[in-house]
Amino acid sequence: MNKELVIVFVKNIILGKVKTRLAKTIGTQGAFEVYKGLVKITELATEKMAADRRIYFSDAVIESKWKNDYKAVQEGKNLGERMKNAFIKGFEDGYERVVLIGSDLPDINSEIIENGLKSLKQSDVVFGPAIDGGYYLVGMTKMYHSIFDNKPWSESHLLDVTLEELEQENTPYTLLETLNDIDTFEDLEASLFYQQNEALQLKIRQLIS
Repeated sequence: MNKELVIVFVKNIILGKVKTRLAKTIGTQGAFEVYKGLVKITELATEKMAADRRIYFSDAVIESKWKNDYKAVQEGKNLGERMKNAFIKGFEDGYERVVLIGSDLPDINSEIIENGLKSLKQSDVVFGPAIDGGYYLVGMTKMYHSIFDNKPWSESHLLDVTLEELEQENTPYTLLETLNDIDTFEDLEASLFYQQNEALQLKIRQLIS
């Protein structure tokens, strides 16, 4: 059995329900187009990895995405609970190194995810820090419930609070390179994903003109 698992959390690409902060600037259709592109990047980054994959959708399984992989709907009242449940299932099924990523990262690639899995051969926990103070990747070799319990989700000090708790518990962790996820129009404009995508730029300009 493969001992490594990559979990991908995906929001269903529904108009008006994705990238709501971004939508305040470029509208719901613009946010929809951006998120559709980000999900495609995530799909490409994970499709050829040697690790097993499990895709957790926010509302309903979409069979056309990650066609040959395990797919399910996220379960839990908040993000922490949903992530925790996905990890618990992975460890119960025998995986020894498990990482979870989101799907709004313009710069994610297979090498970064592989580095997360490799780091779990030396550390119990790994994080990929996000510029906004959260994290785009979390990985573990066994279940650390405290990572997901009573955390300030969507706040700029999320990662700091989480690392402080791990240090108090003497739990070793590794940090990967810092990446920027896309929550605002400023994030979008600063990304190569947008700067190098003329079709998307044109579409956004048409939508907000």
